[in-house]
Amino acid sequence: MKTELVYRRSWPTRHALEMEVFSYLEGFYNTRRRHTRLGNLSPADYEKIMLTRNQASA
Repeated sequence: MKTELVYRRSWPTRHALEMEVFSYLEGFYNTRRRHTRLGNLSPADYEKIMLTRNQASA
């Protein structure tokens, strides 16, 4: 994360950096990282599968 986000530019305030880190984690990293609890699927992929299952059973 430091290489991809923090070190790429200078930040005017610590708060600006904190907000950007939060946005990065919530918007990019957490949606694509695989989780063992989800059968090694990303949360986005898991949600797609669950939505498809729910629509098929309805």
